[in-house]
Amino acid sequence: MNLTTKVGEGATVTRDDIERKLREIRGEAGDVAESGRNYAVIAAVATAVAVVAMSYFFGRRKGKKRSTVVEIRRV
Repeated sequence: MNLTTKVGEGATVTRDDIERKLREIRGEAGDVAESGRNYAVIAAVATAVAVVAMSYFFGRRKGKKRSTVVEIRRV
């Protein structure tokens, strides 16, 4: 990060100076946003995998509890 400097008397700020500074700020914000987006995608994928796995195992367990055992005996 750059420290801001005071513009002395008689010095002018040109359009190029403003554009350069805005590009610099936008670049830093873009880097932060990109890294945050990567973490969000990883968290979303991990959550989706966890939900699917939990649904599978709880459904499997419930299915075993409710399954009827039919015993056939021949006389």
